[in-house]
Amino acid sequence: MSQTATAYKVGQRVAVTQQIPRLQATWNTTVEGTVESFEQRKTGSWYAGAKDDRLWLDRLVIRKDDGEIVVCNLDQFTRVEVK
Repeated sequence: MSQTATAYKVGQRVAVTQQIPRLQATWNTTVEGTVESFEQRKTGSWYAGAKDDRLWLDRLVIRKDDGEIVVCNLDQFTRVEVK
Protein backbone atom coordinates (compact mmCIF):
# COMPACT_ATOMS: atom_id res chain seq x y z
CA MET A 1 0.00 0.00 0.00
CA SER A 2 1.19 3.51 -0.70
CA GLN A 3 2.64 5.20 2.36
CA THR A 4 2.25 8.84 1.41
CA ALA A 5 2.84 10.08 4.95
CA THR A 6 6.26 8.41 5.02
CA ALA A 7 9.15 10.60 3.94
CA TYR A 8 11.71 8.34 2.30
CA LYS A 9 15.25 9.62 2.68
CA VAL A 10 17.86 9.77 -0.07
CA GLY A 11 20.30 6.87 0.36
CA GLN A 12 17.82 4.76 2.35
CA ARG A 13 17.63 1.12 1.19
CA VAL A 14 14.13 -0.06 0.22
CA ALA A 15 12.34 -2.96 -1.43
CA VAL A 16 9.30 -1.95 -3.52
CA THR A 17 6.74 -4.65 -4.28
CA GLN A 18 4.04 -3.78 -6.77
CA GLN A 19 0.98 -5.86 -7.65
CA ILE A 20 -1.17 -5.88 -10.74
CA PRO A 21 -4.51 -7.50 -9.92
CA ARG A 22 -6.08 -9.63 -12.67
CA LEU A 23 -9.18 -11.81 -12.89
CA GLN A 24 -7.50 -15.13 -12.13
CA ALA A 25 -4.11 -14.16 -10.72
CA THR A 26 -1.98 -11.29 -9.48
CA TRP A 27 1.31 -10.26 -11.01
CA ASN A 28 3.95 -9.30 -8.44
CA THR A 29 7.28 -7.62 -9.01
CA THR A 30 9.87 -6.46 -6.48
CA VAL A 31 12.65 -3.95 -7.01
CA GLU A 32 15.33 -3.33 -4.38
CA GLY A 33 17.77 -0.45 -4.19
CA THR A 34 18.54 2.92 -2.62
CA VAL A 35 16.27 5.95 -2.69
CA GLU A 36 17.27 8.68 -5.14
CA SER A 37 14.17 10.83 -4.55
CA PHE A 38 10.58 10.76 -3.31
CA GLU A 39 8.03 13.33 -4.43
CA GLN A 40 4.52 13.98 -5.57
CA ARG A 41 4.40 14.93 -9.24
CA LYS A 42 1.48 15.76 -11.41
CA THR A 43 0.63 13.79 -14.51
CA GLY A 44 -0.83 14.98 -17.76
CA SER A 45 -4.16 13.49 -16.69
CA TRP A 46 -6.95 15.85 -15.70
CA TYR A 47 -8.70 15.22 -12.39
CA ALA A 48 -11.49 17.57 -11.26
CA GLY A 49 -11.07 19.05 -7.81
CA ALA A 50 -7.41 18.08 -7.46
CA LYS A 51 -4.51 20.47 -6.97
CA ASP A 52 -3.94 22.34 -10.26
CA ASP A 53 -6.77 20.22 -11.72
CA ARG A 54 -4.24 17.44 -12.38
CA LEU A 55 -3.82 13.92 -11.08
CA TRP A 56 -0.90 13.78 -8.63
CA LEU A 57 1.09 10.58 -8.03
CA ASP A 58 3.60 9.61 -5.37
CA ARG A 59 6.82 8.73 -7.16
CA LEU A 60 9.74 6.91 -5.61
CA VAL A 61 12.95 6.88 -7.66
CA ILE A 62 15.40 4.17 -6.67
CA ARG A 63 18.81 3.07 -7.91
CA LYS A 64 19.31 -0.67 -8.15
CA ASP A 65 22.65 -2.24 -7.19
CA ASP A 66 23.62 -2.50 -10.89
CA GLY A 67 23.09 1.27 -11.34
CA GLU A 68 19.72 1.09 -13.12
CA ILE A 69 17.30 3.89 -12.17
CA VAL A 70 13.69 2.81 -11.58
CA VAL A 71 10.72 5.18 -11.15
CA CYS A 72 7.91 3.60 -9.10
CA ASN A 73 4.46 5.15 -9.07
CA LEU A 74 3.08 4.26 -5.65
CA ASP A 75 -0.56 3.18 -5.42
CA GLN A 76 -2.81 1.16 -3.13
CA PHE A 77 -1.26 -2.09 -4.40
CA THR A 78 2.34 -1.02 -3.65
CA ARG A 79 4.26 -2.06 -0.56
CA VAL A 80 7.51 -0.32 0.38
CA GLU A 81 9.73 -2.04 2.90
CA VAL A 82 12.54 0.02 4.43
CA LYS A 83 15.59 -2.18 4.90
